[in-house]
Amino acid sequence: MTMKNILILNGPNLNLQGTRDVGTYGTTTFDQYMTQLRARYDGRVAFDYFQSNIEGELINAIHGSVGRYDGIVLNAGGYTHTSVAIRDAISAVTAPVVEVHISSILAREEFRHTSMIAPVAKGSIMGFGLDSYRLGVEALLG
Repeated sequence: MTMKNILILNGPNLNLQGTRDVGTYGTTTFDQYMTQLRARYDGRVAFDYFQSNIEGELINAIHGSVGRYDGIVLNAGGYTHTSVAIRDAISAVTAPVVEVHISSILAREEFRHTSMIAPVAKGSIMGFGLDSYRLGVEALLG
């Protein structure tokens, strides 16, 4: 099996994973989770990770994926519901993007029920805690 290159891309407030709203998001930091994810796929997947609270930086990361990654696992955070620009960036690249969310956006406030990203993503995974990222990786490997 050829090694796959996957970008894990996180949007706003996900830098606070492990300390923000732990009842919803848990206490594991994203650095701790990435260590577990890398160990699980050792020898099969090379991961890069990027997080930004700035929409343009996320768009630049998506644009920069061309020719570098076999897929992107994206949690756009609050931009999921508002960013036509991130949606357009996904549409402009060839690497498949799997949208993930730690919580179920459909079980939250009404304004979170609409995803601008879902129509241009390979698929959407939500509500499985941090394991949503692993499921996103599996979707890209499948």
